[in-house]
Amino acid sequence: MLEQERFCHGSTLLLCISLGCLLFGVVVSDIPLGSKLSVEEKNSWVSSTGDFAIGFYNRPDQPNQFRVGIRFNSKLIPDDRHEVVWVPGGDVSVSNNSYFQLQKNGELVLFDALQGQVLWTSKTSQLSVASAFLRDDGNLVLLNEKKDLVWQSFDYPTDTLLPGQRLSASSTLRAASKDDISSLYSLYMNVSGQLQLRWESSIIYWGSGRLSHSNLSAVLTSAGSLQLVSPNLGTIWSVFGEDHNDTVSFRFLRLDVDGNLRLYSWKEESQTWKSVWKAVEDQCKVFATCHQRGVCVYNASGSPVCSCPFHQSAQANSNCLVSSNHDCKSGSVMVEHNHMFLYGLYPVNDSISLTSLDQCKKMCLTDSSCTAITFTNDGSATCSMIRTQYVTGYSDPSLSSTSFVKSCSDPVAVNPIIVPSKSPPQANTESYKICVPCLVGAASATFVVFVLIQLGIGFYLYKKRRNSSYRRLASLAYSSPGSKYLIMLSFTEIKDLTGNFNLQIGPKMFKGALANNQPVVVKELEATIEARKLRAAVSKIGCIYHKGLVKLEGYCCELDHRYLVYEYAKNGSVDKYIEDSNLAETLTWRKRMEICLSVGRAIFYLHTECREFLCHGNLKCENVVLDEDFEAKVNEFGLGMLYGEASSHRASAEKDVEDFGKIVLTLVSGLREVNDVLDWAYKEWMDGHPENVVDKRLKSEVDAEELERALRIAFWCLQTDERVKPSMGEVVKVLEGTLPVDPPPPPFTCWRSPREEDESSELGSEVV
Repeated sequence: MLEQERFCHGSTLLLCISLGCLLFGVVVSDIPLGSKLSVEEKNSWVSSTGDFAIGFYNRPDQPNQFRVGIRFNSKLIPDDRHEVVWVPGGDVSVSNNSYFQLQKNGELVLFDALQGQVLWTSKTSQLSVASAFLRDDGNLVLLNEKKDLVWQSFDYPTDTLLPGQRLSASSTLRAASKDDISSLYSLYMNVSGQLQLRWESSIIYWGSGRLSHSNLSAVLTSAGSLQLVSPNLGTIWSVFGEDHNDTVSFRFLRLDVDGNLRLYSWKEESQTWKSVWKAVEDQCKVFATCHQRGVCVYNASGSPVCSCPFHQSAQANSNCLVSSNHDCKSGSVMVEHNHMFLYGLYPVNDSISLTSLDQCKKMCLTDSSCTAITFTNDGSATCSMIRTQYVTGYSDPSLSSTSFVKSCSDPVAVNPIIVPSKSPPQANTESYKICVPCLVGAASATFVVFVLIQLGIGFYLYKKRRNSSYRRLASLAYSSPGSKYLIMLSFTEIKDLTGNFNLQIGPKMFKGALANNQPVVVKELEATIEARKLRAAVSKIGCIYHKGLVKLEGYCCELDHRYLVYEYAKNGSVDKYIEDSNLAETLTWRKRMEICLSVGRAIFYLHTECREFLCHGNLKCENVVLDEDFEAKVNEFGLGMLYGEASSHRASAEKDVEDFGKIVLTLVSGLREVNDVLDWAYKEWMDGHPENVVDKRLKSEVDAEELERALRIAFWCLQTDERVKPSMGEVVKVLEGTLPVDPPPPPFTCWRSPREEDESSELGSEVV
């Protein structure tokens, strides 16, 4: 049941605590610099009242992986009910012997002993931190010598809000990961002050109402209400738990793994956490609540469950897909499902039209890409056409919607051409003698021939299977353009799909094709990369989907062979268009600005929309490619994880911002060596001649306002002082024209070449 699945996920976090993950807590008023929590010591920092504690815990299904987090710790709550309310680093896990420390420089760091690197940091080394303190409201704060607050965990929520904690505009709660896969569910507050529950950042399935107020924040009150509050107007919007204003010791608001937002209260009489309010009353109305497991329905006990109405025998945990093969000899039919509403996933692009039911069915039958339709008969006569095999939805007797799934006509049970034979003739009364040796010889000969035939067929099938195994795997994984399968290929299969590396399209890059003739790009990696790191990296990168990011289709990790398989971008990298004078004219001013915006949105998605922060680490024009529609996509993101650079300076958010500024300046000027033209471009802009910076090969008219915005934000991105660099969210808003940008100061007085940065980084590593 979905309800059981939701709460059981949270219970796994609690069970491990009761088994001794956080046994030794010390109540401290101030946490001095140098204090450390370690997995091995099982120690924790506890608030003065003992209501909250921070320390390491693990899950029963992952006994060798640990996370650090703030949890309830009150003696009024049993150990197996101590809910975790904050996890730094986006639910990142570490190995044994790892630690969480307030370093002497004032930074909180999470260090993984197995990888030998810092996976998360508070980035507070420049804030004069003198101590830390876990407050009685569950807020971990950093203080300076004057006891002023300079950093707090309340500003960086994960999936939970505590009473008094605020969620400001453009901030996000993201549901916890499940089976090590980042959740697609998030709670987001837009710039108009509206709270939105989102799936994959694009589908909004719940909102707090149509509001139009700036500078709002969401806050959970201790009385049990969720409010949107304005500094000047007070409470603008609110919802209340069923126990509002009752005496309740502990509350929290959490975005659960099932995509629903719930307010929980601790009930002392039953010794349980009770949901006293939820955003979506009908769990089946949460978008993709059953994902690829079919349709959401309610069972006899009133609990939501997932069922698969498209197949007669579908296992509970298997994917429930509709047929996408409609090349039917006997034609197609529309199978009716009453009181059911269906919609498509991967991609979510159902087409809506107003028409009759009969016309809706005919349109699907004549459209080879159509897999199902939903007709809403509530007076609107709405026809929703689905063009993917990944179909989900919900069913209820009260629904006025009727859905139809396209299927091949059922085969006839008895072939009417073949008629039963007539009554057998009466047996001949004449007797025959049986030749026993003849029967034995015939039987022996038949058996030998049968064995030889079977051996021949077996050998043929073995050779065929061995030579084309990758094609069967690829056909399974790429049965539709929206497939989410990430396939693992052997080295032999990599050689087959690339034609033995026959077509090289770049350094260690080869073009290939899958069994369905879908072109792909195969990138060869260094053989020294650890298999564990590669599998961990592709498991994260492979579940990231955004229209501005190149999709990872599969990988090879066999012996000393390391390969990644990406979707193919027909028109190649932006870099070749900048280098080639003839091709440069293809990139008009409008297209160049679209590329900047597409790349900016993709990097912003990696930084803020993924469950875990992910940087690109090597952003440049060579890693921006153009598909067949000349839409820009970012390639090779997240590969820093393979080389242990996920938390280093080169792979930080600031590095991505800096590299993005170089890309903008390259696209504006048409000059690849950005370091050589920075001072010149800035001087031309300061002298009031920004048009002199524009690529002379451009024949299209340049928009003066766009040019001003592009140069200003590029110069801000290239500031040497990282503290004044904009975030990618601010960069995107500037390029969209929805956020003004001030004139930037000279950014290049301390500029160093990439080679100098490498030498400096290596020296710093040696000193450490």
